[in-house]
Amino acid sequence: MPATQERAQARHQQILDAALSVFTRRGYREALVDDIAAEAETSKGGVYFHFPGKQAIFLALLDRSAALLMGRIREAVARESEPVAKAEAALLAVLRLFGGHRSLARLFLVEAMGAGPEFQARLAQLNAEFADFVRQNLDEAVRQGAIAPTDTELAGLVWFGALNQVVTRWVFADNPPPLEESYPALRALLLRSVGVEPAR
Repeated sequence: MPATQERAQARHQQILDAALSVFTRRGYREALVDDIAAEAETSKGGVYFHFPGKQAIFLALLDRSAALLMGRIREAVARESEPVAKAEAALLAVLRLFGGHRSLARLFLVEAMGAGPEFQARLAQLNAEFADFVRQNLDEAVRQGAIAPTDTELAGLVWFGALNQVVTRWVFADNPPPLEESYPALRALLLRSVGVEPAR
């Protein structure tokens, strides 16, 4: 890759890193491109060279964060062979990623919902991807006889909804415990929702 292209990519990521900080601190509506430029230590024109405006920056940030999240989930799932264990691994991967990056959790669960219809639609698509990922693993568990036949599409939505609420509560808490601490109880509840008694 040419050095100029590498520099452009590095600056692109620097702007997104700055934007995440600004959106987390000020909120989407109050954030200005000027704020992002200052945080990225570049000019306003430098930001516009990479992005046409604040909306494009926010969408790119959502997409980058979603790719990171799904990448972590796939890595965790690839280490497991049993379909129920894969679904559990996906759950834990989300808790670990958001638990280590509270600003990402806030971006996904707070700022995107209040940023307008386009962002809500993109977020709904990302949410559906995760729920479908869980459904696919539960379908495989049914095929293998690991769980009894059940409405796996509904179960995927329930798993996502429960996870969403746990992380949202954590984001809004003043001094929350580590997010990963909620995993054992959440795992037990969700496994029982598909008829599996969790192993100790």
